[in-house]
Amino acid sequence: MVHSSPLLPPLDTLETFARAARLGSFSAAAEESGITHGAVSRQVSRLERWMGVRLFERAARGVNLTAEGMRFFARAEEALALLGNTGERWSPRRSKAAVRLSVTPSVASLWLFPRLSRLEGNDIHLELFLEHRLADLGEGTDLAVRCGKGPWAGVRGQHLWHEKAFPIAAPALARRLAGRSDAATLLELPILHDSNIEGWRRWLAPEGIDYAPRGQDRRFEDYNIVMDACCQGLGIALARPPLASAAIEAGKVVAVSDRTVDYHVAFHLIRSDDALRAPAAEFARRFLHEAGHDETAIAAFTAPGRKG
Repeated sequence: MVHSSPLLPPLDTLETFARAARLGSFSAAAEESGITHGAVSRQVSRLERWMGVRLFERAARGVNLTAEGMRFFARAEEALALLGNTGERWSPRRSKAAVRLSVTPSVASLWLFPRLSRLEGNDIHLELFLEHRLADLGEGTDLAVRCGKGPWAGVRGQHLWHEKAFPIAAPALARRLAGRSDAATLLELPILHDSNIEGWRRWLAPEGIDYAPRGQDRRFEDYNIVMDACCQGLGIALARPPLASAAIEAGKVVAVSDRTVDYHVAFHLIRSDDALRAPAAEFARRFLHEAGHDETAIAAFTAPGRKG
């Protein structure tokens, strides 16, 4: 996840730094952490960039703390000890296996969260990494949700669902249309879209309109914000089921046209083609089942990889 605080160091790097400092070796820290040597090196480098000083001197047989590193190590140990004292409040139960999922905020808030208790069950704790533009596989990430046309080199992917998009609006705004649903009438109202306007272009094109955003239209970074704005009556959005399904079923928005268009990109669940850890494979199975996939597709996605 992107580190956003200018006042605090990247917290996910502290434990890795402290482990490397105690062991005097990136390789030993990697083995103890269950990550790669490269991941340890990158995390330490990120922490050094944030601090603006070198924390380690790299040597042939390991690493040694610099003077700045020794001072920071003492502070880091204090911070980790403090967090450890309250660890029971924040950490998953030891009986639960952690699965790390990288996902866009829109899929997280509109699809994942309502299903989270079923997906986790009694044996899995999901660690989420929110990616605003592209949910990707990073160091230590088991699974990711990626939006695009696919396929992608170096990963195994499963198309999640088929989106047929159509215009929606809050009920009060829809009443202003008085039943009219032609493109010219809809364009009398503000258009809401995320960072990609291709969906609206495709929907409007059959009526001869080459759409370009106007001053009254509103652009938001993620589709979940588009849906929030639409529910509040700020304009017309394109429904992207199943992400929009809950708002439609609750009556927060209604369809203002029956004409649909196949959405130009799709969400995929992706994984490395290396061996998938057993808890991650089980979570993927539950995830794909919730998304409506059959056992054949699920088995193909979760099958052992190159190291399986």
